[in-house]
Amino acid sequence: MGTSSILQLLGAATLLGAVHAQNSSLPIVDLGYELHQASGFNETGGFYNFSNIRYAAPPVGDLRFAAPQAPAENRSTVNTGDSGRICPQAGPLWSRIATQFLVNLVLGFPTNSSTPFVPPGSNDSTPLPPQDPRTSEDCLFLDVFVPERIFSARGKGCGAPVLVWIYGGGYVVGDKYNNPAGLLAASGNVSDGEVIYVAMNYRLGALGFSSGPTYQAEGGVSNLALLDQRFALEWVQKYIHLFGGDPERVTIFGESAGGGSIMHQITAYGGLKGPVPFQQAVPQSPGWLPMSSQVQQEDTYQRLLNITNSSSLAELRALSSEEIIRANYLQVTYDSPYGTYTYGPVVDGFFTPQQPGQLLAQGHFDKSLRVMVGHNTNEGTYFTPPYINSTAAAVAQIRSVFPHIPNSSVEHISETLYPAVFDGTYPYTSEFQRASLLTSEAIFTCNTHYLGTGFKNETYSYLFAIPPAFHGLDVPYTYYEGGAVSALNPLEVTNRTVAIALQEFITSFAIEGRPSADGIRQFNMYGEDARVLELNVTGIEEVMDTNANERCNWWQKALYT
Repeated sequence: MGTSSILQLLGAATLLGAVHAQNSSLPIVDLGYELHQASGFNETGGFYNFSNIRYAAPPVGDLRFAAPQAPAENRSTVNTGDSGRICPQAGPLWSRIATQFLVNLVLGFPTNSSTPFVPPGSNDSTPLPPQDPRTSEDCLFLDVFVPERIFSARGKGCGAPVLVWIYGGGYVVGDKYNNPAGLLAASGNVSDGEVIYVAMNYRLGALGFSSGPTYQAEGGVSNLALLDQRFALEWVQKYIHLFGGDPERVTIFGESAGGGSIMHQITAYGGLKGPVPFQQAVPQSPGWLPMSSQVQQEDTYQRLLNITNSSSLAELRALSSEEIIRANYLQVTYDSPYGTYTYGPVVDGFFTPQQPGQLLAQGHFDKSLRVMVGHNTNEGTYFTPPYINSTAAAVAQIRSVFPHIPNSSVEHISETLYPAVFDGTYPYTSEFQRASLLTSEAIFTCNTHYLGTGFKNETYSYLFAIPPAFHGLDVPYTYYEGGAVSALNPLEVTNRTVAIALQEFITSFAIEGRPSADGIRQFNMYGEDARVLELNVTGIEEVMDTNANERCNWWQKALYT
C-alpha cells in the first residue's frame, strides 16, 4: 500500500538523521569474502548500522533467472555500504483505485462505483517512467543493525537472538529500508534483552517469479525470490556470529508478501531438506495469490517473451537491464487484473511442491519451529473491486483472480461457501462485503489457521483490530518509533499501548520463545479452541479465531485450478 511506502521513507529519513557520518572509528567486520565497515552509529538507540552488505553475486547476465550464487571475493577495499540498492519493481494500475477507495472509506466520502476495472494493456510506445536511482538488478544486499553491547561481546560465548525482516509488497514492490529503532528499543524492555536486526532485498516481479513449463525446460529457475530469501537466511547462519548473533536463535518475520514468503520458507521442499535456516517465525497477514496452474504460469511467461520480442530464455538473458526492467513494468502495471500482481510464488515441483496449506495439512514441513502469526480484521478490502454489487460481478472477480478455476468450484464458492444471503446469517451484509470476505480468507486469513492446525495448535496467534484494520496498517505499529500518536489519522499509529505491546510480543518471542508484554494479559497458545489475542482500541482480549471454519477447510484443498 502507498501508506506503508510513505512511512518507510519517513523512517529512512529519521534513521539517516540520527547517525554519524562515515569515519575511521566505525568498526569493520571481516566476512572472508569482503571487509565491511559500519555505515553509522545511532547514538540515541546505541546501535551500529552495517548497510548494504552483499550476500549474493549480481544476478545479471547468465545469472539472470538463475538461483543465487555466492559473492566473489573482494578484499582490496573496505566496503562502507554507502551505495543503496533496491530491486527493479512496479505496481499495478488498479492499486491507485484501491488506495483512493480506502482513503474515501476513512474520510467518509462516497465510495460507490459501477465501472469495472479492465487492465488497459500496453504497447510498444508505452514509456518506462523515471526509476528510483537506487534501482538495479544487482540488488541482493542486506542490512545488519546491532546494539553496541552485543557487538562488543562478540566471541564471548553469549550470542544474541536475531530478527530477520522479509518485506511485503505483493511480490512486485518493496525493499529492505525500514527503521528498526523502535523494535530494538522494545527488545531492551525484555529481561536480558536486545536483538540483532537483519533485513534483505530479494528479486521481484518477472525477475523473481518467472515460471512455467517452457521456462523451466529452458533452464529457468522458478521462485527465485524465495531462493534469494533462503540464501540470505543461510548467510545469516554463516556470518551473524561475527556481529555477535547466535545462528541458533533466528526469528524471521514479515508482513503480507513477507508473511507469505515465510509460509513458503516453512514448507520449503516439502520438508525434505532437513531443518530450515531459522528457528522461529512471525508471519503477519501472510498472503499470496495461490498459483498452481501450469497453464497460467505458461501464459505469463509467453507474455513476457512477447513484450520483449524474445523467443527464448537465452534471449531474455541477453536483454539490457533497461529492457527487462521495462518489460516487468509493462506486464505488472498494465496486465494485472484487479486484486492481482501477475507475479508471485508458484507450485514449481521443487521449492514449492504443493501449496503451503496442503503441505501443512500433510505434515510436509519443518515441525521443529515455533510460530507466532497475526492477521488483520479487514484484510480483503484493499484487494476487492469497489464496483462489485451483484453475484454476477462477484463471480466475474473469482474468474479474474483464478482464470483456470473449474466451474464446479466457482459454483461451490458462490452458492455454498459464500451464498448471496445478506440477513446476518453469514459474516457479510452486502455484495462487496461478501467479495471482501472471500478475498480475505482465500488469500490471507485462512493461511494463519493452516499454521495453527499444522503445528498441532501449538502456535501463538493475534488479531490486529484497530479500526479500520485494513491490510498493512499493522506495519506502522510493528515499526513504531515512540513519541506522540496520530489520533486523527487512522492510517498511522493511533494507539501507543497496542504498538508497544505488538513490538514487545515480537521481540520477547525472538528472545524467549514466547510472546509477552508488560501490563498486558497473558498471550496463550492457539489451542484446540482456536484462541487468538485481539489487539483493539477497546482493549487486548482473547477471542475465538473466525478462520476455524469450513470455508478455510475448503480453500486448503487448493481446488481452484
